[in-house]
Amino acid sequence: MAFTAKDVQALRQATGAGMMDAKKALEANDGDIEAAKQWLREQGLAASAKRADRENTQGVVALVVDGQVGSLVELKCETDFVASSEHFKLEAQELARLVAAKGAEAVADRQERLEDLKITLKEKIEVGRVVRLEAKPGDTIESYLHVQGGRGVNGVLVVVSGGTPELAHDVAVHIAFARPKYLNRDDVPADVVAAERQTLETITRNEGKPEQALPKIVEGKLGGWFKRVPGGVLLEQPYARDDKVTVSAHLGGAEVVRFAQVEIGA
Repeated sequence: MAFTAKDVQALRQATGAGMMDAKKALEANDGDIEAAKQWLREQGLAASAKRADRENTQGVVALVVDGQVGSLVELKCETDFVASSEHFKLEAQELARLVAAKGAEAVADRQERLEDLKITLKEKIEVGRVVRLEAKPGDTIESYLHVQGGRGVNGVLVVVSGGTPELAHDVAVHIAFARPKYLNRDDVPADVVAAERQTLETITRNEGKPEQALPKIVEGKLGGWFKRVPGGVLLEQPYARDDKVTVSAHLGGAEVVRFAQVEIGA
């Protein structure tokens, strides 16, 4: 089957392939455009397999809040050049929209499009962290997205009970920069606390502190460990905009129900 220059152009627009690759695909498939698309995809997949060992520490974080539902999606790539491209950012946003509407598993609906992006952009592209939070009626879900170089790189969702949207947003901003790992002390695994307590006890003993004073000193140091920034317990961290009070004190009578953070490179 013969093909024309218009066929080559149409195939290029549909797949993002180069001119010579598009011509080869049409020649290999007797001018059948659909078969040529499949041929290019197969070739692209073979090429992407060679990229499997590359690091893809760049990317974009997309965030969607729709009513009482919020989603965060990390779409990973190799370079900030690709991460800043409109095609890439739009795909991440579409993935976040799908997750908000259908759930985390909905990213599978875009697998074919992601394979196309691998061909077009010639990089190792894959979905990273995917989060979906849903607030109960009466609770408030808020967000914050830190944008750098024209793309989202650090996204936060937080669900607050008994607080205003402004308060919830303030907490989301705090989380973005303080990067807490846990909501409260009860969320920290017991073995992690025990290991840290043992380490602090050894350090304190090596400092020459009296044996009888060790328990009190260690507990004081452990309290500081819970408050650490980044990585500590959210409610015990000094509030980012007023470090004289904790996040818990800033909340007043409100309560953080859940939070999630997705950050490129984290």
